[in-house]
Amino acid sequence: MGGGKVAIVGGSIAGCAMALAAARGGAERITVFERAGAELRDRGVGIGVHNDRYAELEAAGYMSDAMPWGPLHRRLWTVRDGESDLGRTIATQPFPFRAYNWGSLWSELRRRVPDGTDFRSETHVTRVETDADGAIVRLADGSQEHFDLVIGADGYRSVVRQAMLPELAPAYAGYLGWRGTSATPANMPPGGEEEARLVVFPGGHCMMYLIPDGKEGHRMNWVLYTHPPADSGLDTELRTPTSLPPGRVATELTTYLRDLVAEHFPPYWRDCVLSSPEERTFIQPIYDLSIPRYASGRLLLSGDAATVARPHIGGGSVKALQDAAALETAWRAGGDWQD
Repeated sequence: MGGGKVAIVGGSIAGCAMALAAARGGAERITVFERAGAELRDRGVGIGVHNDRYAELEAAGYMSDAMPWGPLHRRLWTVRDGESDLGRTIATQPFPFRAYNWGSLWSELRRRVPDGTDFRSETHVTRVETDADGAIVRLADGSQEHFDLVIGADGYRSVVRQAMLPELAPAYAGYLGWRGTSATPANMPPGGEEEARLVVFPGGHCMMYLIPDGKEGHRMNWVLYTHPPADSGLDTELRTPTSLPPGRVATELTTYLRDLVAEHFPPYWRDCVLSSPEERTFIQPIYDLSIPRYASGRLLLSGDAATVARPHIGGGSVKALQDAAALETAWRAGGDWQD
């Protein structure tokens, strides 16, 4: 199925992958609307991709060895044990993953988007509507544009999903992910460069592993899952999908995190977390969402706009790339726009 004008709402990993899929499928004109600016490339948190999923996505043309990555082979479960610097390892398991930096992976995908794509940063889509022969994208500046197909790659607060399935919204799971990065620690344990470390504590756990820093070095990536403090009021606030990016994390939440880590982490891993600059630390509320269909008329959903999987499985970015590969396959097999 060739030709057609395609809009993609959202220009992160899912949006870039969908733009690549639409171009390969033969779209005549592709427009990507991204609310953020150049700061997308600065989102330096980690992504884990299972080796088997990487092989599938490489074969489909959505990942390659040219994208900076680091190997992970083992996952170690650790608890604090007195003043032991590294703590006590209570379990070890194979962990055949590849570690990526979100910003570097996005930059590589963005670079692969064809030059003819109209990629509009700092452009806010406020509403999407359908009509008899396509869909209308309405922008915050009051303008509107008509397309044959609108793809929602705009995350778990998707305006495209709101147009398609207004009765559905992500449900808060009752806990948070604190995320950050720090400088590569000195004197890493033998083999530590290729290990993922899980520090387990009452009420949660924290996963840490090295990721490329985008400058031929590495940083320590960490994500800590636990409930917010009972007196924070967040449980009520987060029932409406929202985010707490760098700069929005309140002082009391930062204090809560630092106190928890100081009390429950082995000293070496404690320092990895506490040395993270506050401006590189943010909170990811955990949500659940599944939907009955990914497409309706001239609207299509992808990535977190379609289904939100909890980040423990490391599946968000992988799912977005798989969605793009599936779209390309379906597009090539399609007839015309009326089909």
